[in-house]
Amino acid sequence: MSGPALALVVCAAILHAVWNALAKRADNQFVFLWCSVSLATALLLPLGLLRLSAEPAPASGLPFVAASVGIHALYFWALGRAYRHGDFSRVYPVARGLGVALVPLVALPLFGERLSWLGSLGVGFVVLGIVALSALPAATPRSMARAGAGAGTAWALLTGLTIAAYSLVDKAGVARLHPMPYIALMGVGLSVVLAPVVLADRPALGREWRRHWRTILVASAMNLTSYLLVLFAFRLSKVGYVVASRELSILFSAFIGSLWLAEGRLAPRLAGASVVLAGVVCVALARE
Repeated sequence: MSGPALALVVCAAILHAVWNALAKRADNQFVFLWCSVSLATALLLPLGLLRLSAEPAPASGLPFVAASVGIHALYFWALGRAYRHGDFSRVYPVARGLGVALVPLVALPLFGERLSWLGSLGVGFVVLGIVALSALPAATPRSMARAGAGAGTAWALLTGLTIAAYSLVDKAGVARLHPMPYIALMGVGLSVVLAPVVLADRPALGREWRRHWRTILVASAMNLTSYLLVLFAFRLSKVGYVVASRELSILFSAFIGSLWLAEGRLAPRLAGASVVLAGVVCVALARE
């Protein structure tokens, strides 16, 4: 994996872990996610449209944009439900880990990509570390008393399936359309598709905005930006390597879950995260 691709993915991992933690702390996670994505899209849309006019054949990427909109709609719905019912330090590893495990396997027949032995070892370490993190018990009394804790894991698994799906779709999409207009169009479509669901509960929308508008603004500057960096990385490296390296965010999520959200002891979370980090190093050093 090249140095520029790794740098893009590490920056994306930091941003991704932080904005997910902000979403976890919201009163209504789904409404929070919709607000942040819609605001970020409004900022990116002019740049995306400007770049779109320079694309030689933009129509070839539109079917992939449409597919990504549908998958991302399910992704945000599942992610919001997962954070409502489960701890950040459990939901995040399960969701991200399933995506890592599935993407390289599916990418083999779709893109003809083959992981080198070191890359395969790295993906294995990533998955092993994520399994160890997801197996940690909920440590806080509030979490242990939560009746829907099992539902959080179930929603996290569904989130992981959508992560694998949109990663593969977007890998093909940015090969046909520049990442800037691609993500701008995807954000517009996602905001429009989810708007009826959000506006159906306008009191919840009003409460979330009044209480957390500053946090929403911060998250909006992070969420689509982090994914834009990943889309650029897709152009520089193989999808399996990019998705696996992106899971460096799990290292940051261990600190966030333990120290910021007070979800349990740091040491076991760091132990699992260190295995993930070892996998990331293997993937970064892998060569065909």
